Amino acid sequence: MNKKIGFIGCGNMGKAMLNGLISSNYINIDNIMVSTRSEESKSNIIDEFKVKCTLDNIEVAKFSDILFLAIKPNMYKKVINEIKGNLKKDIIIVSIAAGINLSDLEEWLDKDYKIVKTMPNTPALVGEGMSAICPNLNVNKEELRLICNIFKNFGKYEILEEKYFDGFIALCGSSPAYVFMFIEAMADAAVKLGIPRNKAYKMAEQSILGSAKLALDTGKHPAELKDMVCSPGGTTIEAVTELESNGFRNAVIKAMEKCAEKSKNIQ
Repeated sequence: MNKKIGFIGCGNMGKAMLNGLISSNYINIDNIMVSTRSEESKSNIIDEFKVKCTLDNIEVAKFSDILFLAIKPNMYKKVINEIKGNLKKDIIIVSIAAGINLSDLEEWLDKDYKIVKTMPNTPALVGEGMSAICPNLNVNKEELRLICNIFKNFGKYEILEEKYFDGFIALCGSSPAYVFMFIEAMADAAVKLGIPRNKAYKMAEQSILGSAKLALDTGKHPAELKDMVCSPGGTTIEAVTELESNGFRNAVIKAMEKCAEKSKNIQ
């Protein structure tokens, strides 16, 4: 790809995206520029990724054909006001922050800009992210395809209407935390049962990974896969019954509802 890509901000998610783009050889590193807030961070990014890095957001804005705003939601309006007089006419602006709507970006920039709202999740750090993508009406099919191809470098994606993003955040944006809690709880139980902790974590992690891959590769309904493990009168159905009696499903559903509600009110 010969487009120039800029990142304003480069936290964990920005680094995950950079790593995916560079490790896949999707783009020449000469066509990437990053801005960050400190000399230490600048030095670290240059050392790790060998890309151009600056403390000047405007320099990145002028450079970019595609500009990722990889900053905290509360910084968006300030940064946009700083850079909006220095953007190329046909630039594509990509948001990766929760709680920032297309209408907000169109108000702060201009409704004529090409803007794409996205939401990646942290497994992008290992190339297994799940991202949602929603363009505004100014983005044509070819430009949307270009953005989607970028996101393919660090996982999978779905094109979603903006109204589904709060649900997506609950389902995919925050769910890694739920999964990590489940892994931790499984490992704690294993330790209680006498298994060494380092082995418990590895076995729990592999069990989660393998189960997810089984669901993805077979396409079978999760209930069918669960039933395959639950022998009549066996150990697994005993555990499943205990989970159900303690409100396992309801706890997950209620947690996701709270997450989506918070997403709606995050600004």
